[in-house]
Amino acid sequence: MSNAKEVEHMEEDEMEDEFSAESSSSSNGEEDDSDMDEDGEPDDNEADEGTKKVYLPGKKIEDNEELVVDESAYRMIHRAQTGAPCLSFDVLKDDLGPSRENYPMTMYLIAGTQAPRAHVNSLLVMKMTNLYGTKQKNGSDDESSDSDEEDDEKTPVMSTATIKHQGCVNRIRCSQVGNTIFAASWSELGRVSLWDLREQLSAIDDPVLLSSYQRKYSKSDNEVKAAFTFKGHLSEGYGLDWCPTEKGTIASGDCKGNIHVWRCDDSGRGQIWHVDQRPYSSHAPHSVEDLQWSPSERNVLASCSVDKSIKIWDTRANPQSACMRTASNAHSTDVNVISWNKKESQFLVSGGDDGAIRVWDLRHFRNDGASPLATFKQHTAPVTTVEWHPQEATVFASGGADDQIAQWDLSVEADDSEDIEDEDLSKLPPQLLFIHQGQTDVKELHWHPQCPGTMISTALSGLNVFRTISV
Repeated sequence: MSNAKEVEHMEEDEMEDEFSAESSSSSNGEEDDSDMDEDGEPDDNEADEGTKKVYLPGKKIEDNEELVVDESAYRMIHRAQTGAPCLSFDVLKDDLGPSRENYPMTMYLIAGTQAPRAHVNSLLVMKMTNLYGTKQKNGSDDESSDSDEEDDEKTPVMSTATIKHQGCVNRIRCSQVGNTIFAASWSELGRVSLWDLREQLSAIDDPVLLSSYQRKYSKSDNEVKAAFTFKGHLSEGYGLDWCPTEKGTIASGDCKGNIHVWRCDDSGRGQIWHVDQRPYSSHAPHSVEDLQWSPSERNVLASCSVDKSIKIWDTRANPQSACMRTASNAHSTDVNVISWNKKESQFLVSGGDDGAIRVWDLRHFRNDGASPLATFKQHTAPVTTVEWHPQEATVFASGGADDQIAQWDLSVEADDSEDIEDEDLSKLPPQLLFIHQGQTDVKELHWHPQCPGTMISTALSGLNVFRTISV
């Protein structure tokens, strides 16, 4: 893996949406091309073609400078709007095949909105199609009489089926149980609901069915009903994760420090959900911020909290004695997010309010304390999301309230023979591969498990779908 650092530049004013969830099946949102010529290139009469240089977060932008996206640093980049912003989303696995890298791409997502009023929130089941790579998108012949038609053919399309949701969606996670894809949603009203997505997924694959679906649920007295709702939490929460090795098992954690484990009974009487009413409460009274099941052991769960700790649980044990190991001061402030390495399950990465990212070897976790393998301080504000790459054991990504998304590779080492002329670039850690910008207040990111290197991120300013040249 190369240790070359590519930094993406983008000004917020340039974040015109390419496609929007507000249209039933597609939209023709136009790019803001006031500073572009007819070929989509910067107009020499409008912009100074001065010396281009790398912009790093925190640098002062002079009056005669502007930030622009360098599309040569991307294999693909698209932007979308969802009406109300989304705090959380998840990738829905599909039947289109694994390891697909050909463009245009198609992908399925589910997101939950954060609307100003509780009763106008929704779950958005989305199908994105026509996601072209940057070379395809910008590769049309000059002065072609069919250029407008070609541009229309390369316009991204998003089909959306909505589900009314009471309260803002704090977090949403999905999993397949039997032949059904379920989404679990954490509501700000303090309950966790499970949703059967079969009807919505059928609708977004067929325009006729989608139109029928919208007519059916546009009526105020007709709403999609949750398959199951748990109201036993004492407050709202954010911790939520499906167990990857035991289908139908889920854990949810709340802001009072309580974690409940659910299991599905699918023994021929239909899917019946059982929630253990005895909470795992070692974090109490501090909020549980994130939960992660082990990718290799079905009874092992990790949690992180406002109490600055990361805990490892054995869910076979009595909740009072289930906490096996604790890193008591994993961060200097709240630990917001954790991610368990899917390929090397002894490793965990965490992100905190202190802006730090820390990599842990769980074999060294002890109740009397633990030291991280590595600490990175690239972020200048709270880290709100981290995730390991699903196929590359040394690669992960992080995002935060500083509007940055960073890609990292732990296998990269400093090259003493490399001479970096830019003093600011020379100060960056060699493991930092790429900085993506252009979104305001990044909330969550995910690698697409079936499209290598492809990332999706959500922020207050909307969704980004992209793949960099670094991963």
